[in-house]
Amino acid sequence: MAEQEADLKALDARFHQDMLDTYEPLKRKYRYNATYFLQMVLEYGGVETSRRLLWKDDVADGFTTVWELKRLDLSVEAFVLPPECAPLFTEEERGIARARLKGYGYFV
Repeated sequence: MAEQEADLKALDARFHQDMLDTYEPLKRKYRYNATYFLQMVLEYGGVETSRRLLWKDDVADGFTTVWELKRLDLSVEAFVLPPECAPLFTEEERGIARARLKGYGYFV
């Protein structure tokens, strides 16, 4: 049990870092300064930020921006779908991510 909790905590930390790691390349390569996203990740953590963005009634501005850049692979929605991230999210949350990506022509 303790080992599973440690694994989940490590996965959460890795996911958080992955979220932070998307910021600089977007800023440097595409000149997209996602300050609101960065603030959210720093305040709530990567997993909670992802949940908040997934449960929004409308698509986040950042999602639209990465879609316009043809980089939906850098969207929160794409980050929640790898099988190794499944323990962090509900199947419903993963379904929202999958449907949103599919709706914008990105097939996982």
